[in-house]
Amino acid sequence: MRLFLKNQSETEALGISLAALCVPGDCIALNGSYGMGKSTFARAFLRALTGDAALDVPSPSFPILLTYDTPRGPVFHYDLWRLEGPDALDELDWDAACEGIMLVEWPERAEDLLPDGALHLTLEQGGTDDEREVSLVGWSDARLMGLGV
Repeated sequence: MRLFLKNQSETEALGISLAALCVPGDCIALNGSYGMGKSTFARAFLRALTGDAALDVPSPSFPILLTYDTPRGPVFHYDLWRLEGPDALDELDWDAACEGIMLVEWPERAEDLLPDGALHLTLEQGGTDDEREVSLVGWSDARLMGLGV
């Protein structure tokens, strides 16, 4: 599925919509270069899942992993940019995270350890500075029909 987002508000709306569809065991692999909106998406997603519109959602760039308690169970937010290799995931609660809900930035660094059935969300530059083209691969079209964006 491909979506065209006009601005940051639509990226946030996508995060909120996908949060409504997620259940424990789901993984969203966030792909895209710097500045494409991965953190914007993650912030809206986590605020929606926790029910806290003011939740502070820093980037996990330096700690690599931040966890959040939500009514649907734990959410594990990874930023694998600084990961030294997929073997380091053992030290970062990766197995437990696979049973919760996962957001994984720079997922290619996990190599083949990314859970089967992950939703690969790729954000790319659109026609203007604010626009984004988004591809969603890995979930059925029927499941994604509930997006509402």
